[in-house]
Amino acid sequence: MSHCKPKWLSQTIRSTEDGKAVRGLLSSLGLNTVCLEANCPNRNSCYGDGTATFLIMGKNCTRNCRFCNIAEATPEPIDPTEPRRVAEAVQGMNLSHAVITSVTRDDVGDGGAGHFAETIEWTRKLNPVATIEVLIPDFNGREQSLDTVLDAKPDVLNHNIETVEALYSAVRPQAEYARSLDILRRSASRGFIAKSGMMLGLGETIDQLETTLKDLATAGIKILTIGQYIAPSKNHHPVIRYIPPDEFDSLADLARSLGIDVVVSGPLVRSSFKAGEAFVKATKSNTKEQGGD
Repeated sequence: MSHCKPKWLSQTIRSTEDGKAVRGLLSSLGLNTVCLEANCPNRNSCYGDGTATFLIMGKNCTRNCRFCNIAEATPEPIDPTEPRRVAEAVQGMNLSHAVITSVTRDDVGDGGAGHFAETIEWTRKLNPVATIEVLIPDFNGREQSLDTVLDAKPDVLNHNIETVEALYSAVRPQAEYARSLDILRRSASRGFIAKSGMMLGLGETIDQLETTLKDLATAGIKILTIGQYIAPSKNHHPVIRYIPPDEFDSLADLARSLGIDVVVSGPLVRSSFKAGEAFVKATKSNTKEQGGD
């Protein structure tokens, strides 16, 4: 079990005027970001670049995944004005690619799918040129909830597989591996750019990783992010191993060889890291596959 972080996980934290402006705008609109709530190591860099991943439906989650820094607690009431405020923030930040995610809301009948749809619709209304990526929970496998989100036509449907199937009971016991794969498969089958993400260092084996990559490729995803798991506290799942950068490169090569077009892989990579760039690459790849120039 690893305790000391290796040198490749160290980074310089920079505070910029752009970053301060982003924090100020989000605060004024009363919005949450997963950047802060999940303690993302790239948040200062992204804020400095004028980007953020919006966290909708409150800061409290109805699940207690052992890798996640978002609190499990009684959820806040869903605010019907939030979709417009997110759209206003995207407009104020002049984003070309907006990423929207949420806590898991098992307490709501549709899992919050309708709120996702409204947020997509408002964001597109106020930002007709911006592309929209949603990172959704599993909605407890409700097909109607997924359809509600897809019918709002996001440009990217992201749902993280997170880890290999054998570790689900220890890492995300309230989720199901097959259910998550099905979300990605159904999204891809409807023609959406499907995206997923994984964490390494939880105790997975290379054989298990290869199986998971094959499953994701078979499901039809176009974009994959792979990053190092970093335990938010001693109460979370421990880091079993810190993965060297060259192993991230090797896994990226394997994923591409299996047919996953865009792979962003590295120790500090997170789901939304370079999301806009990945979307552009996936779009170009889609165009080539369909016989475009």
